[in-house]
Amino acid sequence: MLTYWDLKHRLTDAINAHDLQGVLDCYSPDAVYVAPSGVAEGHEQIAWLYEQFFRGFPDFHGTAWFEIADCDNPAVTEWTYTGTHTGPFLLPNGQEIQGTGRRITIRATCAAHAENGKIVTHREYFDQLELYSQLGFGLEKLEPGSTADGGGEDLTSSAPNGDDDLTSKSGHPQLRSDAVRHHRPLGIFGRR
Repeated sequence: MLTYWDLKHRLTDAINAHDLQGVLDCYSPDAVYVAPSGVAEGHEQIAWLYEQFFRGFPDFHGTAWFEIADCDNPAVTEWTYTGTHTGPFLLPNGQEIQGTGRRITIRATCAAHAENGKIVTHREYFDQLELYSQLGFGLEKLEPGSTADGGGEDLTSSAPNGDDDLTSKSGHPQLRSDAVRHHRPLGIFGRR
């Protein structure tokens, strides 16, 4: 009989192999995946979420370094995720950035609850600021009257100093116009 930890380890192996079908085989068809940027429901949305990381970080890898042994369900794990940003990656504001070549190492934890041999809820926690700062972004102060949906500073202009670097002389992140493709916001994890 498949234990909760067997299922979790099978999911880890599928993630590290970038085997999307293997990942989905670990989830029930109506599973719910909760992440820092929102909620994915069902196989289609969960697949889309994993595809974003697999495309953006072709060498994405999770290393479990702590598992709560006396807790079977949910199976709770602490991770280190690593990868190199060489492919397109969707930001929460709907912008897609092309590969920066930057290496990431982020800490995460998750709790996966299973029923009948499939994960039904998966809660993933990691610090988005830790991820985005390693990609060359950071927090910005919004100007009065601007909104969090991009009504403030234009991040798509070329860096004022002409560098290909993503950071301007002022220290604020700047994206080259050729590095960003705008997308209509998709809701949290929904498709168009």
